[in-house]
Amino acid sequence: MSEREIPAGHIRTEVHGRVFKVIIDNATKKNAFSPEMMAQMSDALTVLHNNDEYWVGVVCAEGSDFTAGLDMPKFFGPKAENEKWGLKDGNIDVFGLANRCRKPIVTAVQGIVFTIGIEMMLAGDIVVAADDCRFCQMESKRGIAPLGGAHFRFLTRAGWGDAIYHLFLCDEFNAERAHKIGLVQEVVAPGKQIERAMEIAQLIARNAPIGIQVTKEAALKYIESGERAAIDFLPRIKDRVLNSEDAKEGIQSFVERRAAVFRGH
Repeated sequence: MSEREIPAGHIRTEVHGRVFKVIIDNATKKNAFSPEMMAQMSDALTVLHNNDEYWVGVVCAEGSDFTAGLDMPKFFGPKAENEKWGLKDGNIDVFGLANRCRKPIVTAVQGIVFTIGIEMMLAGDIVVAADDCRFCQMESKRGIAPLGGAHFRFLTRAGWGDAIYHLFLCDEFNAERAHKIGLVQEVVAPGKQIERAMEIAQLIARNAPIGIQVTKEAALKYIESGERAAIDFLPRIKDRVLNSEDAKEGIQSFVERRAAVFRGH
């Protein structure tokens, strides 16, 4: 099948009683996100946030991988499609930076969980990982930096040493390691992650929704001051890395499928 014939990726949703299921569906491209998919994900999370009939969300993905991250050429290349993605007024931010979903979210991950995949799951609450997961926060290998919250949420979950270790090495690590440092809460056999995430969501949905929602709200209050400072610093980080020569080299090397040569400017 040629690239032209590959169906465009999209975000699907399903309703299972009180559970609202959000499904990443771009398996032919390892669930890489286009700008349009980012907008669709924001729309889906906003439905979960606003509709009182839905008490718990589950975020999951089709295929053997959760997501390889951004479809880089569509965001940063000469044919970038960024006009298709902009946070609508009142919408939930996919990374929970501008607006965060008030409902509990259980995320099921499998296979490749790179860059924004980690940041999306950290924007949720509970993570179930298949034991074939490959995690990597590799932005600095591409000449940029994490811009979706990993620079502080990785720290919140794993602590300084373990978080900085992986953020600086940009290395791959497995589900066992992710569980050990607190990025995921359960590890299951491949193919069981969505089923288990749904089970957890249904268990949560047996509880009083107001009680659960205010528990999440109160818990976020504990860390929101530190998060706010980190979020407010993001524009400076973004401008510095995206306007650098290293960022251009990182994207070009990705497109050309070669090792990047960075020069520190």
